[in-house]
Amino acid sequence: MSLSEKQAREFLLGRFNYERTPGGSRSFTLDRMRRLLSRLGNPQAEIPVVHIAGTKGKGSTAAMAAAMLSASGSRTGLYHSPHLDCIEERMIVDGQFCSADEFVELVELVRPAAEALDKEEMGGAPMGATFFELTTAMAFLYFVRQSVDVVVLEVGLGGRLDSTNVCQPSVSVITNISFDHTKQLGKTLKSIAREKAGIIKPGVPVVSGVIEPEPRGEIEQACIAAGSPLRQLGVDFDFDYRAARDVQDHRSQGQIDFRRFEKLGNTPSTGRPPIRYRDLELRLLGRHQAANAAVALMAVAEFQDRRRPRINAPASEEALRRGLAEVRWPARVEVLSRRPTLILDAAHNLASIHALLSTLEESFTASRRILVFGTTSDKDIRAMLAILMPRFEHVVFTRYVENPRGISPRELDEMASGVPVPRTVCPNPAQAWETASGMVERDDLICITGSFFLAAEMRKQITLRQLKAASQYAALSQ
Repeated sequence: MSLSEKQAREFLLGRFNYERTPGGSRSFTLDRMRRLLSRLGNPQAEIPVVHIAGTKGKGSTAAMAAAMLSASGSRTGLYHSPHLDCIEERMIVDGQFCSADEFVELVELVRPAAEALDKEEMGGAPMGATFFELTTAMAFLYFVRQSVDVVVLEVGLGGRLDSTNVCQPSVSVITNISFDHTKQLGKTLKSIAREKAGIIKPGVPVVSGVIEPEPRGEIEQACIAAGSPLRQLGVDFDFDYRAARDVQDHRSQGQIDFRRFEKLGNTPSTGRPPIRYRDLELRLLGRHQAANAAVALMAVAEFQDRRRPRINAPASEEALRRGLAEVRWPARVEVLSRRPTLILDAAHNLASIHALLSTLEESFTASRRILVFGTTSDKDIRAMLAILMPRFEHVVFTRYVENPRGISPRELDEMASGVPVPRTVCPNPAQAWETASGMVERDDLICITGSFFLAAEMRKQITLRQLKAASQYAALSQ
């Protein structure tokens, strides 16, 4: 019997989902994922992959790499997580989401394999394939059905034991490493780097945007052990960045210059000429995105070099320029409106908070700044608030409601009691938006941040209200 769209979603959402229930009794393992894919014909073995891990920036890097590969003529799949509005967003081909009908078909394909695994694991082991394992398997199937030339595959959590790590990549990428998910990945940068380095495969080139010395050394050692050529930001390639200015007044793009040097890292001689691109336009805001763009450019170059005998031609500079300039990636310093300025960002750890604040300083001006903040209970909340709150004139604490991981706004308010900034507590995103939007005038700025889940719920609230306001204005104008 065919599933309805509602039944397909309920089947997936009824599975254990780390994005909603971290930790618990579930263990991270690739064995279950391999058995699931084996029942599905091992679709992951049929696709060239650019595999991307990292603490922050991996989603943006994946989006930029995919856009440049698409612009260069390769039919390109992109798998990323989490999603903002619907599960189909996780599976993209040349910028287009998987359709609802295709989504249902994919669930129908994986359900028998998942139910067979359920029966195998009745003997006391953790029960069944997880939500992320199933959506990852669906993505592999989808990309095979779509006859893609390459898939850009974003790691969900860590790397070594992540469900995506069943692929055999053409290029492995590690964007940057900082503190996050320490319960699962370890409490030192070295231990976190070791987990991220788990995506490195013997002989497969690695592009690294890691800049901190301790995790950088861990990546270097992993590449030596695997015999993998290593391309490092600041050593084998680099960039210069010119920030977008006065974004509160008009759409403005930053620019980067990219350089790939002739001699590359632990490869004695590549025989390849250096690359230099000037004045590449970058729609995504912030120096951190310029670093991500440089990593994406290097990853595309490595992929093209490795695959060149099997493709028509390497990416042209014009195609790379076009692909990079067209990338839009929601909830990454996303400007939803101007005058007053409304910014939505999914920053959820100290490194991403610092990047957000730097971008606000260099690309925006405002008479007054209002912060709307909600986050997850397992984050370093006090440290995040200590650096965020002094940069705003008023703070509105809230909690996302569609995911149980959020911390209550009352608790946030108590944690912030030592910071002398006025604050308001709102129980949900709808009230938080009413409160914040009622405070601002034309030259002010609202920034919503702290969690991807908060960004998703706030974005829905704001978009619906903007559509309603536009409809009312149109009706009055008739």
